[in-house]
Amino acid sequence: MITHDEVVQLARLCMLSISEDEIENFTNQLNNILQYVDKLKQLETTDVEPMINVLPLQNVLREDKVQACLPHEKAVANTTAIEDGMFRVPSVLE
Repeated sequence: MITHDEVVQLARLCMLSISEDEIENFTNQLNNILQYVDKLKQLETTDVEPMINVLPLQNVLREDKVQACLPHEKAVANTTAIEDGMFRVPSVLE
């Protein structure tokens, strides 16, 4: 069980300032989560195969196909920021 003081300590470690009402709310919420986890621990899972997802997902990506490149003129057609034939972008490094 999570105590009031543990929530205060956790908030301090996270450098969060929280009100007394929030402390009580978080204490209750965290305890509810831990109670639910305890219920899950009681389930018999020895014959349950581990899975990544509960849905039967499959790779939906298209197959890679070699195609001709976009012509340079079309690539830069919708921009006004061109310098020496290349896209001009704002500097991100000082």
